[in-house]
Amino acid sequence: MDGLVTPPLPPNFEQKIASPGQWLEHIDLLPRPLVFTNGVFDILHRGHVTYLAQARALGAALVVALNSDASVHRLEKGKDRPINVLADRMAIVAALESVDGVTWFDESTPLQRILECRPDVLVKGGDWSVAQIVGAEEVKSRGGRVVSIPFEHQRSTTALLQRIRL
Repeated sequence: MDGLVTPPLPPNFEQKIASPGQWLEHIDLLPRPLVFTNGVFDILHRGHVTYLAQARALGAALVVALNSDASVHRLEKGKDRPINVLADRMAIVAALESVDGVTWFDESTPLQRILECRPDVLVKGGDWSVAQIVGAEEVKSRGGRVVSIPFEHQRSTTALLQRIRL
């Protein structure tokens, strides 16, 4: 068919995604200071994209650990959450220019991924105080920083889903 062209994916798009067992090999290749954050990132919105760009600006590389589907269920965000399965959520987050690596965790918290990658900067969104951030003490004890980034855009996937369901 004339005029139909499939554009290529961004360079290194899928190479940014690594399983928990393989992601340390990927992280070892990234420049420091290394920034770590985590979350569900179910339906990506402006708040997510702004937050991830701000997190990336705190270091030379940003890695993101996503809650597995089972982990999201335990968060009790709703019985139909996540809307997007883990593979789709990782692909979308990995496609962002601000993100250098993506993995996941099945546990209720990302503590194991934090201990493995030893980030220089640990970041969460403004709804988390530094004292509440999982891994904060471990990162600070190694001389790292822990940052809670204030929300610039008041958005949430839960609120978005409520609007859609009206």
